[in-house]
Formats: sequence, structure tokens, C-alpha cells
Amino acid sequence: MFFNDIHIRIRFVVIVVSIALLLIIGKVFYIQVISYNKLSKITEDLWSRKMTINAPRGDIVDRNGNILATSIVTTTIYVVPNQIKDKEKVAKDIAEVLNCSYDDVYKYVAKNSSMEIIRKGMDLDSEVADKIEALGYDGVYLVVDSKRYYPYGETLAHIIGFVGSDNQGLSGLELTYDEYLKGTNGELKYYSDGKGNKLEIPDSYVAPTKGMTLKLTLDIELVKAVDNELKNATDKYNADAALSIVMKPKTGEILAMGSLPSFNPSKYQDYSEEVINRNLPIWMTFEPGSTFKIATPVYRHNKSYKNVLLSGDENG
Repeated sequence: MFFNDIHIRIRFVVIVVSIALLLIIGKVFYIQVISYNKLSKITEDLWSRKMTINAPRGDIVDRNGNILATSIVTTTIYVVPNQIKDKEKVAKDIAEVLNCSYDDVYKYVAKNSSMEIIRKGMDLDSEVADKIEALGYDGVYLVVDSKRYYPYGETLAHIIGFVGSDNQGLSGLELTYDEYLKGTNGELKYYSDGKGNKLEIPDSYVAPTKGMTLKLTLDIELVKAVDNELKNATDKYNADAALSIVMKPKTGEILAMGSLPSFNPSKYQDYSEEVINRNLPIWMTFEPGSTFKIATPVYRHNKSYKNVLLSGDENG
């Protein structure tokens, strides 16, 4: 009887241990095989840090292919504070290259965060970027970026519009066709531990894709001629505003459009909302002149006749 009880207990322990081992093996199998991809993705997200690289916006061109708006290459400075050993020296040297105050740089270098963009280090030209790169500091990254450029300045400013600091369309065609112009952003990915120390895993780079080109019916040479006449008329008559639209009669294509006052789309923040938001040829109501003729087809006995003039003076 005594030995039977011992055997029963041994069998019970063996069964319990076997079940436990099976559960452990099953859990390991589930983690290593079934959930591997999911857990690997979670682990990578914990280690990886991403720097977004803005895609160059698509060009806006006139009917002859002349560029009215384009993107030029610039560079932006990113810092990873935990990877910077001598924060004071790094801040001092970068401030000297950027020609700004030490405090403007140090407040980003000294932050307790995974990544920071130095505001004074945005939209840098190649010469300044080369000087920063030559410093060779750990934790200081240079990322190629793009900036919107309008070669004709105030000309067509209301029609083309402008973009914000994140390269997003805010007005005019830049806003209306933003979905097509903005392109697809790229990214630079590096790996670090919880304290920000870089891991021995190669960085990965995904290049951005430029946006589509937008071709207009406008002719920039005609637009410049119209703008010149608008300025002459404004100066001559001391007018508060002036506007003009040039249309191709046979197709209805807009060949030129202009209005005053205008603004510089690269510095739109310096102008009032009234100036930057009012495209006068579209927004303003004005009295039709004698060139405005309303025509409609006339039908008699189920026969269509040519368009006849219903309003306007006899002499046109």
C-alpha cells in the first residue's frame, strides 16, 4: 500500500513536469516561430530612430516648360544628445559655423531626448553643410532636404501660392495640387539603445521620390508684360489695386493673370492676410466692359442656327 502511494505520487509529479515542459516548449515555439515577425518588428521599433527626409516638390512650369516654382537642395542638422560626449564643445563649434549664439545650439544638444532638429541649422547651403560635416562629431547628423524656390518672385504669387515650413502647400496651386506635387518622403534610420547609444547595426536609407510636374496654360513672357502694364497703370493713376486676365478666345485657356498688390511667396509671413489671400482676378467682382458678350444658340423649326448676340452694343 505504501509503495503504491509513492508510485502514484511519482507518476503525478512526472505528469505535471511533462505538462509544464510541453507548455514551455509550446510557448518557445510560439515566440520563435509563430510570433517571430511581430516581435521582431516591435524590437526593431524600440531600437530604431527615424529621420524624415522631405521629398522635393514637383516643378510648376508654364506652357513652354519655363520653371515657375521648383525645389532646391538644402541640408538640415539633426542631433542625438545622448551620443554627444562633450556637449559644450559641440555646441560652441556648431554655433561658430552657423554664426549664431551658443545658447541657440546648446539648448538642443543638452536636451534629454532621442533626436532634435537645430532650428538655426535648417536650409543650409552646401558650403556650411561641408563645414559641419568636417567637424566629425558623433551624434551630429546632416540630412539632405529641399526648399521651395520661386524664380520670378512676386510674379504669379497669388496663382502659384506658397508652402509652409514642412514643405506643405498652403495657398494657390501649391495647395490645390498638393497631393500631386508633394512626392513621397524618404527616411534615414539608425539604431540605438534606450540611452541613445548607437548600436553596431548599419544605418538604412530610403531615398525620397520627387513630386509630379504641374504644367500650366500660362505664358510667363506674356505674364511679365501684363505685370509691367499693371505697375505702369498703378503708378500713373495712384490706384489701390489692379488686375488683368488674358484668355485665348478659341479654347478658353488662361494665358496670363496678374494683380497688384502682390507679395513674395518665399517671405509670405511678412505680408498681411488680406494681401496673400486675395487673388483679385478670381476674388474681386468688377463691372463687365463692352467686350463681354452673352451668346446662346437659337432654334427654329428644329434647325440649329449660329450663335447670335443677345447683349452688347451693335459695333462690338
